[in-house]
Amino acid sequence: MSFVDKVVAAVTPPETEGQRREAREKALAAAGTGDWLALILEQHVQIEHAFIAVKAAPDLASRLAAQKELATLLTGHSNAEEAVIYPALVHFGHKTHGMAGYTEQAGAKANMGALEYLDPMSQDYLDKLEHIRGAVAHHMYEEESDRFLDLKQLAAPDQERLTQRFREEFERYIGADQSAGRALGETTRGNASRSIPH
Repeated sequence: MSFVDKVVAAVTPPETEGQRREAREKALAAAGTGDWLALILEQHVQIEHAFIAVKAAPDLASRLAAQKELATLLTGHSNAEEAVIYPALVHFGHKTHGMAGYTEQAGAKANMGALEYLDPMSQDYLDKLEHIRGAVAHHMYEEESDRFLDLKQLAAPDQERLTQRFREEFERYIGADQSAGRALGETTRGNASRSIPH
């Protein structure tokens, strides 16, 4: 972790696990079965577990494979949000929330790229991975606690459009077969309510 990263982390302490769990429960209560918010929440759970898999990987080959899975999932998820959800936030009067999402995800992408230059079995790698995980966890908390809930007030046709477009954009990057294999949205209420990893 760079000096700047350490300073930022020190002056902006993360929310607690309890606060993250409360935000997730609030978002789950607002989500419809298989709608855009349910899809996002399911992906958030998958991302949390992907970070755990990278950290837990016992050898170089498995760590690199887990890192690739994490990077693919993060990119597909962020691309879909950036193409569909953030523009909707801006369009419907929540420009600050939309633009914050773009900024945070750009930072995560840059840090994931930097991770590729580190020895995957080193402490520097694990430190950088934890920095990214913490930033992504905070980003998800912000989305779940309030950013996305404003869009749940939109009319049914807008909800349907967001769901269709979000699914299309995620599948464009991940692939329809991979997306279906992840059972997105179908089990969100069961999976997303699990304990938030830390």
